Amino acid sequence: MSLRIIVVGEEAHCIAQVRQGLQGTGSAIVATMINGDRLFQKVHAMRPDAVVMCVTYASTQLLNEVERIDNDCPCPIVMFATAADDDSISAAVKAGVSAYVVDGLQVHRLPSILQTAIARFKETQELRNKLHQAKSALAERKSVERAKGILMKQRGLSEENAYQALRRLAMSRNKRLVDVADSVISAADLLI
Repeated sequence: MSLRIIVVGEEAHCIAQVRQGLQGTGSAIVATMINGDRLFQKVHAMRPDAVVMCVTYASTQLLNEVERIDNDCPCPIVMFATAADDDSISAAVKAGVSAYVVDGLQVHRLPSILQTAIARFKETQELRNKLHQAKSALAERKSVERAKGILMKQRGLSEENAYQALRRLAMSRNKRLVDVADSVISAADLLI
């Protein structure tokens, strides 16, 4: 496991512990931060393989940075925290933390915790991609159905004939069916 890691710690000893935990793994700390201010900018610029945080609790400001990372340049984030209440854990996971570890950093466990967080992150990203694809396919299907309905109403076509008309138009213009359907919908909206 050879990773490029950004470490955020409230104190310098935490950064030293992470450095010790990564010895012999081939991984490197590419940046350190004493607090999470401007963490998003650092992650966006450096594109690390993971972020490791050592905090007492996840502040709102830090969670906002994590959420921005998760939305714009996602990467696995491991948070070692002393706060163990349900609200803190839920908020951190909801913001995009891949692993939330309570009661401090144990140096010998760091490599396996990182591997687990990375595996969980990859699985989550795959599920997000599948969800996005499913939503896109559903939206495309709705557009085609709506365009068929417009053609059926305006031209008195059967459902099958409306679909075939859309297909022929898409093929003759070398466009995707959904793009032609969207054009039909836009044209119909202009006429209403």
